[in-house]
This record gives sequence, C-alpha cells and structure tokens, in this order.
Amino acid sequence: MSNTPESPKPGSDSGTTRIVAGQTPAKPKRRRALEIGLAVGLVLLIGAGAAVASVVSNNNNSQAAPAANTSPAAELKLGYFSNVTHGPALVGTSKGFIAKELGDTKLSTQIFNAGPAAIEALNAGAIDATYIGPNPAINSFVKSNGESISIIAGAASGGAQLVVKPEINSAADLKGKVLASPQLGGTQDVALRAWLGHQGYKTNPDGSGDVNINPTENAQTLKLFQDGKLDGAWLPEPWASRLVLEAGAKVLVDEKDLWDKGDFTTTILIVNKKFAAEHPETVKALLKGHVESVNWLNSASAADKASTINAVLKDTAGKPLPANVIDRALQNIKFTTDPLAGTYKKLLQDGVDAGTTKTADINGIFDLRALNEVEGKKTSAAGLGQD
Repeated sequence: MSNTPESPKPGSDSGTTRIVAGQTPAKPKRRRALEIGLAVGLVLLIGAGAAVASVVSNNNNSQAAPAANTSPAAELKLGYFSNVTHGPALVGTSKGFIAKELGDTKLSTQIFNAGPAAIEALNAGAIDATYIGPNPAINSFVKSNGESISIIAGAASGGAQLVVKPEINSAADLKGKVLASPQLGGTQDVALRAWLGHQGYKTNPDGSGDVNINPTENAQTLKLFQDGKLDGAWLPEPWASRLVLEAGAKVLVDEKDLWDKGDFTTTILIVNKKFAAEHPETVKALLKGHVESVNWLNSASAADKASTINAVLKDTAGKPLPANVIDRALQNIKFTTDPLAGTYKKLLQDGVDAGTTKTADINGIFDLRALNEVEGKKTSAAGLGQD
C-alpha cells in the first residue's frame, strides 16, 4: 500500500493540504491568518500596555519629584527698609557686594516701612527676598502652613526701644496712653503688645484697650510725637534715637533687657520658597553678598559705617541722619549672620500673646544650608529647620 495520499477529488475542500513525509503538517489558510492576526494584536496590545505603563510611571515620578529649573534667575527682586537695623542691605546694595556676587542676574530693590507690607509683596511675587523682622516672617510661615518663606540668614540683633514722654516713668503710667508701632503685626508691634500684656494691660488690634496702640509709619511717628499727639512708641533704629535726640523722648524699655544675654533678632533675610527651589545658585550668590556686607560692617571703623549708611539713607529717605543720631543707633546694634534660631519659640509665643498670630509648629522655618556652605561654619537652626 502506497504511503502517498490520494490527490483531492474534484469538488473536495480546496483548503485541504498535502502532507509530505518528514514535514510538519501545514495549517488551513483561514486558521493561520486568524492566528497571525491574533499574534499581531497581542504584540500591539503588549506594546501599548508598556507605553501606558511608561507614561504612568513617568507621571508618578514627576509627581513625586518634579523637575526644577535650577538655572540662575534673570532678576532678583530684593526688599529692605531705610533703617539702620537693615545695615547689611544698605551696605550690600550701595557698595555693590550683592550685585557683584549675582553676576549676570539683575538686582532690583524695593524699600518698605515695615514687615507686613514686605511679606505681602513677597507672597504676591513682587519681590523674591527681603530683609525683615522675625515676627512677620513667622506669621507668613504659619499662615501658609510652611509653604511661603524660608529664613536663610540673620542680619542684625538689638536696636529696638520703647521711648516715651519724659513724664512717663513706669509701666503704671501708660494706662490710657497712646503709643505707636511701625505696623500691626510687625516685630516691634508684637514686642510692644506682648510686653504690655505682661504688665497686665489689654490691647486690641483695632487700637482699643487699656493702652491705645496706633500702627504708624516711622517718619509720621516722629512728627506726631513732636506735636504732642503720641505718648511714646516702640521703634527700631534709627527712629528710637531720633525721638530721643530730636524730640526729647526717653527710653522706658530697651528690648535687649528682656532677652537672655541681651541677644534678640531685629532683622533677618528671608526668601520666597518657590524662588529658592527654582534658583538655588541665585540664593547662594545673594548670601555671599550678604555675608560680605556683614563682614564689612563688623570690620569697618565707626566713621566709615556711619558715613556709608548715612549716604544710603540720604538717597532713600531724602536726608542723612545727624551724626549723634546715627552714632547712637549704631551703638545699639550688632550685625550678625546668625538669626538666633533659639529665640523663635519665644517670638512665636509673643505673637500669640499679642493676638497677631496663632499657636503653630514652626519646624522647617529655617534653611541655613546655603549660609553654612558660604561661611564654612555651622549656624544652628535650633531644631527648627535645616542647617
């Protein structure tokens, strides 16, 4: 019997295939086409699934660690006050220390009267960094749940006093009196309200209470005091010295007497957190200029410091300070890059007692890593941030 199969008969299924000895039987064409189609579809499906997985993975990675633009900023907008307590800003801008370190980054400056206005500008993006008192910085950090600002350096310690009319001799004489501070919620405003509270007085943000506090621009405070319309004010330098030497006020409270070893923060340097994340090299350059300014202030003669700061005040405020005023002001101030982080829990509590902020955790308010890198030494964040 032959092993060769018969040829298909006429009329039989033309899809029937011949089997050749030693070969794998061929499959019907329609079945084979179907299997090929399924295989191709499976390959495409697997490929599409891999692409989707890749996109999801990339999206997840993007959410976990968004790519930041860490190039130098085209411009740095810097705020400060025309106060002697802002000496590092006055020196750093006038002597070109900050602009030199910024290199191709343009430096723009804006002058403020008090901290809350500077914070508002910082949060609105009108400025990127500012010299400021600690309490508005704390308040902004608390209100934003830690998202708005970072304290990156100290600038000055000391230089704030409660000055009053000569006939006021003690806290007991202040009941019913009218006092001023630079701005509601500012560092001197908080210090004044907290101190009055410890003396048993009640004050309210609207100015009512046992002692009336009217937040007033510093230059206007001097005029109102000279006109007899104010009984006193808690002020930073040079305004405390101006009221004493130009308007006959006397010191009732020197704030340094309220702090351990007389050290308390008057001025710090803060930066918008988003700006710092996007432009860390620009922030580091700002700090280099800041450190150079502080070092200059601490090594220059009293005469050089006075003349340099006075020249800037003449440009920004319209006229220089009398020699005795600037000399007295400088004697009350210590310029330092240390923000004195160990004092901030008390500063926060003072704000709570004053009714200008709320109890909160301020851990994370400091980022001193760039400062410590620039200076090559360890300035402590006192457990309230990175150092």
